[in-house]
Amino acid sequence: MVGTEWVRDAVLYQVYPQSFADGNGDGTGDFAGLTDRLEYLRWLGVDAVWLNPCFVSPFGDAGYDVADFLGTAPRYGTAEELAKFTDAARGAGIRVLLDLVAGHTSDRHPWFARSADDPSDHRYIWADRPAPGYVASPGSRPGWYKPNFFDFQPALNFGHARTDPDEPWRLPVDAEGPRANRAALREIMAHWFALGVSGFRVDMASSLVKDDPGFVETGRLWRETRAWLDAEHPDRAILAEWGDPARSVPMGFHGDFFLQFGGPEDGAPLRSLWDNGAGTVHEHWPAEPCFFDAEGRGSMRRFLAEWERARAGTAGAGAAFLPTANHDYSRLATGPRTREQLAAAFAFQLTWPTAPAIYYGDEIGMRYVPGLPDTEGSALGPRYNRAGCRTPMQWDATPGAGFSDAPAERFYLPLDPSPDRPDVAAQRADENSLLHHVRRLIALRRAHPALGPDGPVEVLHDGYPLTYLRGDLLVVVNPRRAPAGLPVERELPGRLLAGQGVSMTHSVLRAEGFSWAVFAR
Repeated sequence: MVGTEWVRDAVLYQVYPQSFADGNGDGTGDFAGLTDRLEYLRWLGVDAVWLNPCFVSPFGDAGYDVADFLGTAPRYGTAEELAKFTDAARGAGIRVLLDLVAGHTSDRHPWFARSADDPSDHRYIWADRPAPGYVASPGSRPGWYKPNFFDFQPALNFGHARTDPDEPWRLPVDAEGPRANRAALREIMAHWFALGVSGFRVDMASSLVKDDPGFVETGRLWRETRAWLDAEHPDRAILAEWGDPARSVPMGFHGDFFLQFGGPEDGAPLRSLWDNGAGTVHEHWPAEPCFFDAEGRGSMRRFLAEWERARAGTAGAGAAFLPTANHDYSRLATGPRTREQLAAAFAFQLTWPTAPAIYYGDEIGMRYVPGLPDTEGSALGPRYNRAGCRTPMQWDATPGAGFSDAPAERFYLPLDPSPDRPDVAAQRADENSLLHHVRRLIALRRAHPALGPDGPVEVLHDGYPLTYLRGDLLVVVNPRRAPAGLPVERELPGRLLAGQGVSMTHSVLRAEGFSWAVFAR
């Protein structure tokens, strides 16, 4: 495809590199393992892969504390091995995106070490007196620095939208330090573009300019970055971790994700869709019924309202990605949700007019594993431990699950201990498996452009069963345990293309529990 049109039609697959495939037998995933597993990604049908950070890091926050943006972490391999992977992926029709931690570095980055000893360096935000949320200087420089998340992640200085004479450290966005950081973003991206990378997912994309009401200056920064991309690298893309496509796409991003946070209701629309264990895993969010709940107590209305807002806000200029899960929140298979419920969730995700993002392992029903140790900053509260969604990919039924030949005690994280844990090999051999279901849905989406992000949609029923038209195709999804029915009051497509448990007569549509179907005329 010309330019970045590929983004809108992408089926994105997120890989947590530590946990995907170990090519050198040390217990941690790496670039060699990724290259070895490209055949699987090509077979599945995805055409873009996003890797979580793989740069040099002390790994206090699993790589989101970067100590060198231009070097790869030795645990993964060399830059040449990453380039080998991107080349091989491109040959398989798969683009590779990296994770750009744009707003902060590790406190072990040479930039910060220099800034902590040089009062004239304004690459970071330094206050001359204690201030809420600031951390005391670790160097000879007096003062306090502003972190972005953990204390060891000092915020890069992109300026403040509002200055204050009582707080002289609030530099304007065009000061020397902020200008240097904007230039560094472009240098970092260009460096990896030269090694075959097709784009970046930008971590905490809204966090750069501080005290920025309405994100006016942050938007100006990203629109300038987009203009540079369009001029110098017109086929490369940037996706935002913002959680608000209606806001971020007009600011210059090629896409953004519906997330558990962000948007006008602090992420409630996505949590109301499939929750991902928010009430039990994230103690700051209340438990609430979600639509993809076996008891059928949820509602689609909040998600649909946010999706309508996103579609109007992006206006064909970018993609709104709908993820199954990600590295920060629980998987689709969390808590009481069983594997038989997952087929309906994927049927919706891969036929709704958004761009799908599949978190590694969700396509086989890997579960969130509770009770794991805090690993590289994974625990963010007594019940909120991200390690449970970062466990090794389950490739086969061998003791190491095909992830690694290392002893189990050397694995980056323990394997799911369940004796019936799913794996790729078993599901590839079973035509009725969840994996084949996901693969067929991806192929169906490719074969019928009406199922893509730009095709029309008409919601006929927003309850159980969820029923909507995509052009000449009818999609029915019943994610609850109980059967559901719907009167047929008009002529509808009635030739079954794919699905299970849904039947239709001239007067009624019936959907068994955990069923789905796509009909054509």
